[in-house]
Amino acid sequence: MKNPYKNKKWFKLLGNKYVWVLLFFVVWMLFLDNYSYFDHRFLDNQIHELQDNKKYYQDEIKKDQEQIKQLKNPEQIEKYAREKYFMKKDSEDIYIIQFEGDTIQDKE
Repeated sequence: MKNPYKNKKWFKLLGNKYVWVLLFFVVWMLFLDNYSYFDHRFLDNQIHELQDNKKYYQDEIKKDQEQIKQLKNPEQIEKYAREKYFMKKDSEDIYIIQFEGDTIQDKE
Protein backbone atom coordinates (compact mmCIF):
# COMPACT_ATOMS: atom_id res chain seq x y z
CA MET A 1 0.00 0.00 0.00
CA LYS A 2 1.43 3.30 -1.07
CA ASN A 3 0.99 6.47 0.96
CA PRO A 4 -1.03 8.96 -1.18
CA TYR A 5 0.39 11.98 0.71
CA LYS A 6 4.04 11.10 0.26
CA ASN A 7 4.58 13.47 -2.68
CA LYS A 8 2.66 16.41 -1.18
CA LYS A 9 4.70 19.47 -0.09
CA TRP A 10 3.04 19.86 3.28
CA PHE A 11 3.71 16.20 4.11
CA LYS A 12 7.37 16.56 3.26
CA LEU A 13 7.53 19.72 5.37
CA LEU A 14 5.86 18.11 8.41
CA GLY A 15 7.91 14.95 8.04
CA ASN A 16 11.16 16.88 8.30
CA LYS A 17 12.83 16.53 11.72
CA TYR A 18 14.40 20.00 11.47
CA VAL A 19 10.97 21.57 11.14
CA TRP A 20 9.85 19.76 14.29
CA VAL A 21 12.93 20.92 16.19
CA LEU A 22 12.38 24.49 15.00
CA LEU A 23 8.69 24.35 15.93
CA PHE A 24 9.55 22.98 19.39
CA PHE A 25 12.16 25.71 19.89
CA VAL A 26 9.71 28.49 18.90
CA VAL A 27 6.98 27.16 21.20
CA TRP A 28 9.47 26.78 24.03
CA MET A 29 10.81 30.33 23.64
CA LEU A 30 7.37 31.92 23.31
CA PHE A 31 5.52 30.15 26.09
CA LEU A 32 7.58 27.91 28.35
CA ASP A 33 10.96 29.53 28.96
CA ASN A 34 11.67 31.70 32.01
CA TYR A 35 12.62 34.51 29.63
CA SER A 36 9.71 34.05 27.26
CA TYR A 37 8.40 36.69 24.90
CA PHE A 38 5.32 37.30 27.02
CA ASP A 39 7.37 37.75 30.18
CA HIS A 40 9.50 40.29 28.35
CA ARG A 41 6.40 42.19 27.22
CA PHE A 42 5.10 42.25 30.78
CA LEU A 43 8.43 43.48 32.14
CA ASP A 44 8.69 46.12 29.39
CA ASN A 45 5.26 47.44 30.35
CA GLN A 46 6.36 47.64 33.98
CA ILE A 47 9.50 49.52 32.94
CA HIS A 48 7.41 52.06 31.02
CA GLU A 49 5.09 52.55 33.99
CA LEU A 50 8.06 53.06 36.32
CA GLN A 51 9.61 55.57 33.94
CA ASP A 52 6.33 57.49 33.87
CA ASN A 53 6.23 57.43 37.68
CA LYS A 54 9.82 58.65 37.80
CA LYS A 55 8.98 61.59 35.56
CA TYR A 56 5.93 62.45 37.65
CA TYR A 57 7.88 62.38 40.92
CA GLN A 58 10.72 64.43 39.45
CA ASP A 59 8.18 67.08 38.45
CA GLU A 60 6.69 67.01 41.94
CA ILE A 61 10.15 67.39 43.47
CA LYS A 62 10.76 70.46 41.31
CA LYS A 63 7.44 71.98 42.44
CA ASP A 64 8.26 71.29 46.09
CA GLN A 65 11.73 72.79 45.73
CA GLU A 66 10.17 75.95 44.28
CA GLN A 67 7.74 76.09 47.16
CA ILE A 68 10.54 75.62 49.69
CA LYS A 69 12.48 78.40 48.01
CA GLN A 70 9.46 80.69 48.32
CA LEU A 71 8.91 79.78 51.97
CA LYS A 72 12.31 81.21 52.90
CA ASN A 73 10.56 84.60 52.88
CA PRO A 74 8.59 85.32 56.13
CA GLU A 75 5.77 87.00 54.20
CA GLN A 76 5.31 83.89 52.09
CA ILE A 77 5.24 81.74 55.22
CA GLU A 78 2.42 83.87 56.60
CA LYS A 79 0.51 83.72 53.31
CA TYR A 80 0.93 79.94 53.14
CA ALA A 81 -0.24 79.47 56.74
CA ARG A 82 -3.32 81.62 56.15
CA GLU A 83 -4.30 79.89 52.92
CA LYS A 84 -3.45 76.31 53.77
CA TYR A 85 -4.08 76.05 57.51
CA PHE A 86 -6.53 78.95 58.02
CA MET A 87 -4.31 80.54 60.68
CA LYS A 88 -4.77 84.08 61.91
CA LYS A 89 -3.05 86.65 64.06
CA ASP A 90 -4.16 87.11 67.65
CA SER A 91 -5.59 90.53 66.92
CA GLU A 92 -7.73 89.38 64.00
CA ASP A 93 -11.25 88.05 63.81
CA ILE A 94 -12.30 85.76 60.98
CA TYR A 95 -15.85 85.47 59.75
CA ILE A 96 -16.97 82.66 57.49
CA ILE A 97 -19.70 83.71 55.12
CA GLN A 98 -21.78 81.03 53.46
CA PHE A 99 -23.91 81.77 50.47
CA GLU A 100 -27.04 79.92 49.55
CA GLY A 101 -25.59 78.34 46.40
CA ASP A 102 -22.40 77.01 48.00
CA THR A 103 -21.59 73.39 47.32
CA ILE A 104 -20.16 72.81 50.78
CA GLN A 105 -22.76 71.15 52.98
CA ASP A 106 -22.82 71.08 56.78
CA LYS A 107 -21.96 67.64 58.14
CA GLU A 108 -24.33 67.32 61.06
